[in-house]
Amino acid sequence: MPKTSKVKKKITKVKTKSAAKTKTKITTKPKEVNKGPIKISKTYIPKDTEKYMCEKHKVFFRMKLQEWKKELVKANNEALYNGSMDDNSISADIVDQASSYTDKNVEMKAINRQIKLISEIDKALLRIKDETYGFCLDTAEPIGLKRLMARPVAKYTIAAQEKHEKNEKVHADE
Repeated sequence: MPKTSKVKKKITKVKTKSAAKTKTKITTKPKEVNKGPIKISKTYIPKDTEKYMCEKHKVFFRMKLQEWKKELVKANNEALYNGSMDDNSISADIVDQASSYTDKNVEMKAINRQIKLISEIDKALLRIKDETYGFCLDTAEPIGLKRLMARPVAKYTIAAQEKHEKNEKVHADE
């Protein structure tokens, strides 16, 4: 669960012109002072011994997701550019045309899957920002570092994911 920061109250007395009257002023001050962004080394790997979803973990997964997104966008741009270059080579042979059409169809499906994955990455980055990343959307239990390392866009624990997939299969059969 996302942690809430405790607020420490500071009470100061303000003196007015007449020494007999004093007013009490209550101000709130956060307990933790943000000391700027946390930096981690490129070889850092989250450990189970650290507090789950501490700032280091969040920074690590944010960097991992951003790098993954950058690679996917670059690959999609290259595939789209190279695919548009092949449009000029229209063959008279029907078999070659069918083969080219099939290749383009497979390539476009791959690009569409990558676009959906980029959308999932964006959602995961938003969950990091609102501090719900790493916790199951159904049960609010920790997803686990091993699962997040394998699938950084994971939204559910393994048990909740299996339940969702089972429900999808049941509804698909109807």
